[in-house]
Amino acid sequence: MYATKHKQLTDPQVIEKFLTTRNSTYFGMLYQRYSSKVYAKCISMLKDTARAEDATQDIFTKIFLNLAKFSGKSQFSTWLYSITYNYCIDIIRKDKKNKSIFSDEMERAPDVVEDLDDQELLQMRVDRLKIVLDRIPEGDKAILLMKYTDDFSIMEIAETLGKSESAVKMKIMRAKQKARLVYDNLFKD
Repeated sequence: MYATKHKQLTDPQVIEKFLTTRNSTYFGMLYQRYSSKVYAKCISMLKDTARAEDATQDIFTKIFLNLAKFSGKSQFSTWLYSITYNYCIDIIRKDKKNKSIFSDEMERAPDVVEDLDDQELLQMRVDRLKIVLDRIPEGDKAILLMKYTDDFSIMEIAETLGKSESAVKMKIMRAKQKARLVYDNLFKD
C-alpha cells in the first residue's frame, strides 16, 4: 500500500514532499519517472551512449541541487526538458571539433539505384534527413526535433526556450527554410 500511495502522487506533490522532508525516496520517484526520457533526449542529441549516460547523471545532480528553484509555473517535465536541452546544447557547443557525426558512407548517397523497394527508399530519405539536420545550426536542429520528433506544442517549446510563441513560430519557419536550402544544395536531382 505504501508504494501504491506514493506512485499516485503528482510531480508537484512529490517535489513538495522532497523539499519538506529531504527524503531521497521522493527524489528517487522523480528519477524513476523521468530518467529514461532524459537519457533518450541526451542520446538523440549527443549520439553517444557513454556521454548520454554521463549527461543524464549530471542533469539529475543539477535537478537535485536546484529543485527548490522549480517555481511550478510550468510542468516539471517541461522544466526538466529545458534543463536537458540546454545541457546537451552546451556539450555540443563545447565539442564543435567533432563536426562529422555521421560516417562518410552515409554522406555519399547513391546517384542512381535501381529496383529499390519501399523500405530502401524510405531509409534513403531518412539518411538524407539525418545529413541535412547535421548540417544546420544546432539550435535549428533542436527546435525541429522538439516540434516534429518530440511532438512538443508551440507553447511547450516557448516555455522550454523561454521565448514567446511568435518567436518560436518564426524560429521554426527559419529552421525549415535552412533545412530546405541545405537539402536542395546537397540533393539536387
